[in-house]
Amino acid sequence: MIKTAVVTLGCPKNQVDSEYILGVLDKNRFILVGDTREAEVVIVNTCSFIADAKRESLETIFELTTREPKPYIIVAGCMVQQHGRELWQELPEVAAFIGPGAIGRLPAIIERVLKGERLLELSSSTEGEEGLPRLTVEGKPYAYLKIAEGCDNRCAYCTIPAIKGPYRSRPVERLVAEARALAATGIKELILVAQDTTAYGLDCYGEYRLPQLLQALARIPGIEWLRLLYAYPTRITPQLVEVMAGEEKVVPYLDLPLQHASEDVLRRMNRSGGLKASLKAIDLLRNAMPDIALRSTFIVGFPGEREEDFYRLLEFLKAVRFDWVGAFKYSPEDGTAAASMPGQVPEEVKEERYRRLMLSQQTITKALNERWVGREMQILVEEPGVGRSFRQAPEIDGLLYLEGSYVPPGTFITARITKVRGPYDLVGQVIT
Repeated sequence: MIKTAVVTLGCPKNQVDSEYILGVLDKNRFILVGDTREAEVVIVNTCSFIADAKRESLETIFELTTREPKPYIIVAGCMVQQHGRELWQELPEVAAFIGPGAIGRLPAIIERVLKGERLLELSSSTEGEEGLPRLTVEGKPYAYLKIAEGCDNRCAYCTIPAIKGPYRSRPVERLVAEARALAATGIKELILVAQDTTAYGLDCYGEYRLPQLLQALARIPGIEWLRLLYAYPTRITPQLVEVMAGEEKVVPYLDLPLQHASEDVLRRMNRSGGLKASLKAIDLLRNAMPDIALRSTFIVGFPGEREEDFYRLLEFLKAVRFDWVGAFKYSPEDGTAAASMPGQVPEEVKEERYRRLMLSQQTITKALNERWVGREMQILVEEPGVGRSFRQAPEIDGLLYLEGSYVPPGTFITARITKVRGPYDLVGQVIT
């Protein structure tokens, strides 16, 4: 049997693809190992969203090519979809480059690779993903559910439409079937992801169907929490908010990446709706769910961003008070409109603005966390002594450290919040 390892880089959507890869390999009786040094074959699922992600992907590949004994290397993911043909020429040490449409054929591809063939399988179709077995990360009580692929937005800084193609929703019945299968493995929380979750359904149903999808998923036994990431402010409809507020399993949490708060910058970014749409969405959500936890992400140093634009962003954050905020330093990407815009901001200015933004937000996040001290919260235990409340998405928000009796992972308990640890984490006493 062939020992195989999978390395996942990038976003949760890539994590889902890696779990399809693991599922196909497991079904075909490959031996899956967590340590790449034990593997005969290593599949690297790459990210290509920004320059730092490409650099990490290439460094991972180069490290594998210099190892002795060298494994057979198969490269998959976004970087292949964007630069596959160039990489084929530049990295002869790599045995195969594959697009998402080739995941179901991986056993045959690996067999050919082991016989000495070198393959370039760049099919970008994701139709082959439907019906694939899926093997989730062992021990985690949550899983990501990718509800769509691609994107129809044309943000000036983003390469995703060029890499992934137009927005393609996955049918409700297939998502429900996959969710049921995940629930059967012990998954308690489903986190819905797509490039834009709020656009779900428009391409295949002629209308936004995210509310209906949430209602269907909420009927699945075993699934206790449903969480939404990557929502677009112009598509926060009253119907969506009503379902979020009314369905007990939909946690009052939303990731709403706004990117900036200066109208001039938003216009150059080609972000529809502008600041007005963002404020309207936030008011709608908070009026319906006063305790809702809101996360957002912002780009600093976009071409033409002036100090006054950045100041507006800082003032916006102080006024709106998001529970969680992430930030990126703008990275010019080949083929995007923003890469050739005038007014490119120096790297040292980007770095300085990034640090100011994150330092300012730390104070806000800590103050919002402190409001929960003394209150009781439902907690999903992820590992001994560590869990999350509805306010915390895995991997991106803070954690909750538990004091008291041992509680097995995958269990829901009630804890009383006793203190804040740093700006991001909480400490709680187990009650039940």
